[in-house]
Amino acid sequence: MKNYPTVLITDETLRDGLQIEREGVTIGEKLELLNAMVDCGINRLVVGAFVNPKWSPQMGDTLELVKRLKAVPGVSFFSLALNERGRIERANHSPPLSIEPLAATHLHLCGVFIKRNTNRSLEDQEVTWQFPIEKAVKEGAKEAAIGLSAGFGSNWSGPISHEKRMQAIKKQYDAWSAAGIAVRRIDFADPMAWNTPLEVAKDVEAILKKYPDITEYHVHLHNARGLALLSMYEVIRLLDSRHTLIADTAIGGIGGCPYCGNGQATGMIPTEDFVHLIQTLGIECSVDLDKLIGISHRLSEILGRTLHSQVSFNGPLPSGKTLYSEDVPAVYTFKEAQHFRLGGSVYEGNPRPWLKAKA
Repeated sequence: MKNYPTVLITDETLRDGLQIEREGVTIGEKLELLNAMVDCGINRLVVGAFVNPKWSPQMGDTLELVKRLKAVPGVSFFSLALNERGRIERANHSPPLSIEPLAATHLHLCGVFIKRNTNRSLEDQEVTWQFPIEKAVKEGAKEAAIGLSAGFGSNWSGPISHEKRMQAIKKQYDAWSAAGIAVRRIDFADPMAWNTPLEVAKDVEAILKKYPDITEYHVHLHNARGLALLSMYEVIRLLDSRHTLIADTAIGGIGGCPYCGNGQATGMIPTEDFVHLIQTLGIECSVDLDKLIGISHRLSEILGRTLHSQVSFNGPLPSGKTLYSEDVPAVYTFKEAQHFRLGGSVYEGNPRPWLKAKA
């Protein structure tokens, strides 16, 4: 087996996934999904966001949901917080919430996106981006993270060059180094789905060469153009056992930012498809894929729409007792393709033209 990195899956179904859905998913349904995900072996979950419900109404019940959470040994629950009030609420409910241990800087590279998403400008960002460094120095931090958002390109302003991304990375790395704090992790957020395997590989190769002391890669890719899983595979391929990849996914491939222009069609890497990928690569992953597929279909029922996962439609690669019977007839529909979990009744009556007619 190749010398692969450690892979940690952070499931974003309840946050990035549901933020693009209409209101109506209840706290009870969210807890049902959350408990089922924990039961199938997912141990890192983003459960919501402390944000203004006026702009993200689907996240308006995050506080109530968090109050109902119970800590589970070995499981980390996270919540996004975009302002000081949210960070205070998050801290007040830790545990059961986990707090990211590393101080971090994060640069948006698209001025239109930062304005639409946070109502700030690149000029505002330039004034404030070093505040986390100043705070970390006062608190005696030893390690930190750097990150980019909308670094691969923008639906509003077009592609962003590898050189510009590397300049933004260097700017942050140098600032932390000057403060005497080592950079351990890098975060890539791609809300508008401009990632391509070529550009992602170009960045990872450059970072490995120039910043070998960065050992954690946190990658959050959206899938509007169908390339996110391929891009994530490039990260896996280029890293090795010295590294940890934190991969953000969402069940059924749901997800998207309301302010990026693609709505529910944006999507993320489906958790079940990613689990299948790393299991086929031989990377350690204790998630029960059959249970995860069941959760994907339950989520589809809750949302009332078809989701985007291939593995949930077709099942994992069959082997041993799960190999298809030679008696399986012609299969046409999505529902019939799920005979792997629903049984032969779904294709009852379909033709078997290869059988000779009885005399």
